[in-house]
Amino acid sequence: MFASLARRSAVNVAESIKHLLPKDLPPSLVSKPGNLYEVLSRTPSGGVGKKVFQLRWQNKAIKDSYWVVTRSKFKCEGVHGKAWGHLYWKGKPVSQKEERIPGALKYTWAEGSS
Repeated sequence: MFASLARRSAVNVAESIKHLLPKDLPPSLVSKPGNLYEVLSRTPSGGVGKKVFQLRWQNKAIKDSYWVVTRSKFKCEGVHGKAWGHLYWKGKPVSQKEERIPGALKYTWAEGSS
């Protein structure tokens, strides 16, 4: 008897607070590929030191190409911002200096290397 009453109470509480919970998670908590800022904002360090790559590189069979992020700034809950890093193309460093990462909003990005 007490078990069924407790179960009913839990269901009632869950129903009563359902409207308080967000319907969609913010981009910073979604664990799927997205634009560069969404991918980087999911990490505690803002992506500093992480390898990231454009998914289209993988589709074009471009192997071992990625950016190593050196710094980032986010706005709009991690959907927009700026990011800088060093490019490695087919395993070889391309940029000696830190440079702004292009195509951050235009393409789909993921962590790792292609």
